Amino acid sequence: MRYLAPAATTTYEADPIKGSRFWAHVVPVVDEAGAMAAVRAIEAANPDADHCCWAWRLRGGATRSWDAAEPRGSAGRPILAQIEGHAVFDVAVVVLRHFGGTKLGVGGLVRAYGGTAGKALDRATLSEVADTVEVVVPYTYGDTQAVEAALLSAGAVDVSTDWGEQVRRVVRVEADAVDALITDLRDRTAGRVLADRA
Repeated sequence: MRYLAPAATTTYEADPIKGSRFWAHVVPVVDEAGAMAAVRAIEAANPDADHCCWAWRLRGGATRSWDAAEPRGSAGRPILAQIEGHAVFDVAVVVLRHFGGTKLGVGGLVRAYGGTAGKALDRATLSEVADTVEVVVPYTYGDTQAVEAALLSAGAVDVSTDWGEQVRRVVRVEADAVDALITDLRDRTAGRVLADRA
């Protein structure tokens, strides 16, 4: 499976709305801890912002959003809706607000936060990423050449290798190529190499 994810951090500042200033940060993340660390770093770097609202979405489908003292559902949810609408995963979007003195109302806040997040995502550099799986490949030294050929054919990337009486190798491969790799390893070695997902 392939999915879109940000290739780098993108920052976008929207035109002021009734004196309030909104700007967004689109940050690549890989897990919840990384998403929260990104949020905290942006918050710490902008102590003068009145609100630091955010949402994140991970490849496995986990999501979270936060309104940061704005009316419930007026900030985090619209940011998350933009992330989902842009079909992006492994991303945190943080929208900061400097209050300009005029209340925008819930509808105005939804448009401001969602619109700023959406325009930031429009400008973000997104790359197509393949979902990967780790595979454990145990084999004897005599099967090294056959294993290497199968791994090369599958585009596998080494994660770790233990050199003992037998070799125990862990590789990362695209999720939709795992079954073919396991079959190829078995076929090239007359059933001696029985690889499996980690």
